Amino acid sequence: MAISIKSKKDIESLRIPNRIVAQTLQLLASQAKEGVSLLELDSMAKDFIASQGGRAAFYKLYGFPQSICTSLNQVIIHGIPNEYRLQNGDILGIDIGVEYGGWYGDAAISVGIGEISTENENLIACAKDVLYEAISHIKVGMRFKELSFFLQDSIIKRGFVPLRGFCGHGIGRAPHEEPEIPNYIESPNVKQGPKIKEGMVFCIEPMIAQKDGEPVILGDKWSVVSKDGLNGSHYEHTIVIVGGKAEILTEV
Repeated sequence: MAISIKSKKDIESLRIPNRIVAQTLQLLASQAKEGVSLLELDSMAKDFIASQGGRAAFYKLYGFPQSICTSLNQVIIHGIPNEYRLQNGDILGIDIGVEYGGWYGDAAISVGIGEISTENENLIACAKDVLYEAISHIKVGMRFKELSFFLQDSIIKRGFVPLRGFCGHGIGRAPHEEPEIPNYIESPNVKQGPKIKEGMVFCIEPMIAQKDGEPVILGDKWSVVSKDGLNGSHYEHTIVIVGGKAEILTEV
């Protein structure tokens, strides 16, 4: 399937669900404190999204049972909200999707609860900094494989490794569209494959493991950890290519 090019009207429509995503993440970041349960965060998100006229896009998507993903400590992505109450020193990934008027938005952050270790601070900073550096690096005409190489190189330079088997993606009328955008490359030749073009909309999401990027899916059939069993982190933005460069849609 070809990578879709969005019109100016499409992009304006996409701004709405992505703005709701950004506002919801901002709300949850302020409420993710010691003693708050993951289910309470899920409920806050669902209610706020509905209050803005949107729908929590992850609910029932591929069978996912809750409204958002809450990935705690060793869980890097796709954690299911449950009754666990946050504790001092935890790190939490929050991933949110919103549908509004048939258009989708998607973004994620990782946050520390109370006082976290320097190691966890560095882990979160890796995901966030690599994401923003990659966004500033994007330009029309570069290949998606070059973007994947940049992501991989930036992660490794910080002493971490990318989680394998999962990737960023296109987004628009569906929550996941072409292309797939891994945070790593499978072959040394990055000068092949589709190029980034004006009007493309896609999600970049560094998923960070510490020593071993091989994924392990837990017994709930959703939560993804790395083979090393150590804490991970995750950041994501939806971006649009306008004026030859990347503009972030999922920022307040």
